Amino acid sequence: MSVSVMIHKLMEGMLVSLAIFAVTLVFSLPLGLLVSFGRMSRNPVVRGVFKIYISIMRGTPLMLQLMVIYFGPYYLLGIQNSYTWKNMAVAVGFVLNYAAYFAEIYRGGIESMPKGQYEAAKILGYNSSQTFLRIILPQVMKRILPSITNETITLVKDTSLAFTIGIMEMFTIAKALAASQTTMLPYLFAGIFYYVFNFVVAFLMETIEKKMNYYS
Repeated sequence: MSVSVMIHKLMEGMLVSLAIFAVTLVFSLPLGLLVSFGRMSRNPVVRGVFKIYISIMRGTPLMLQLMVIYFGPYYLLGIQNSYTWKNMAVAVGFVLNYAAYFAEIYRGGIESMPKGQYEAAKILGYNSSQTFLRIILPQVMKRILPSITNETITLVKDTSLAFTIGIMEMFTIAKALAASQTTMLPYLFAGIFYYVFNFVVAFLMETIEKKMNYYS
């Protein structure tokens, strides 16, 4: 197999990895914010439920969660697994897992805000929603952006765990090519792809962080 064909196959896997990354980020960031609200709820039952959810998501391997979500319907309900469900299971597993991590990041940022800001906003006539959206949230995003960046970079690498339920993302293809062609080149190319991907993500997040410096 020529190097160009090998790179082409790896690029096909890279597109799958990019899709997993994009779907996870788009849905887990807002879901994480909602989960953080539940985690900070004054209702002890609601707070307890979300606390348990976060504990399970952060306390068990993502690989195990993907297997439970994918095989669960078959073993519990006898529903045959399909290719469509395989893609859905990956999306659900990644989103639920990362939402738990983002929720704790959001919670840390929100709870770090001085109470005086809420009191000042109330004096100025802002209601609770306006206070959070216009005053608190922009400052929280500035504070938590480095932590969000770290999780985002981890997500790039975690996309390789989709192989657990048979998704042919880039690392899985690289492993198959390396085995069939008895060469380390696929691993080398995969490493370069992951590094460049992470470099771009870090650069974009750093750019966003600089643009938000006016909240300092």
